[in-house]
Amino acid sequence: MIDIINAKFITSVPDIKLAPPENIPEVAFLARSNVGKSSLLNSLVKHKGMAKVSSTPGKTQLINFFNLEFRQTETDKRQSARFVDLPGFGYAKVSKSIKSQWQRSLTQFIAEREQIKLFIHLIDARHPDLEIDTQVDEYLSEIVEEDQVLLHVFTKMDKLNQKELSALRNRFPGALMVSNSKKRGIDKLTNVIHSILFDDETDDTKEQES
Repeated sequence: MIDIINAKFITSVPDIKLAPPENIPEVAFLARSNVGKSSLLNSLVKHKGMAKVSSTPGKTQLINFFNLEFRQTETDKRQSARFVDLPGFGYAKVSKSIKSQWQRSLTQFIAEREQIKLFIHLIDARHPDLEIDTQVDEYLSEIVEEDQVLLHVFTKMDKLNQKELSALRNRFPGALMVSNSKKRGIDKLTNVIHSILFDDETDDTKEQES
């Protein structure tokens, strides 16, 4: 089993020029505003207040960095990594000029940050077909390098009834689904992230990449 320990906030930056050194593998989290990205980050690291959860969609304007360690419980082996919380895309209540600057900074960071080994695109399980998510997927598919992985994770699975959940699983076989409020799927996602970052092939990883 894999745990995440010693997670701590490092810095917030407006663009790639001020980002921390690329000395450890990074996981970049992307999501439309109000999908539960900050809550998921907190659930993964078991630290309720690490990533700030706002009631105002789109409030996060900076790129936030968190250092952490993955620990194998059986051997106590530890491996360092970094989570990167990217600004939520969507209906942020800011001026067009500020939103344009966010877009430029975010696009540059995603395209040029070589140490990102895994992009996690979070999608609201209740709204799996929004055009904005499709556009983000298309862009990521174009820029992801051979040594990078794009992973889709559906959030808020607890908001679906059993029939809706089964339908979603039939449409996206093998997709990862999580619930922050119910703490469902968190341990599985932790193990998948670890296996991708550190080339520890597991059935979960192969299933996601197939």
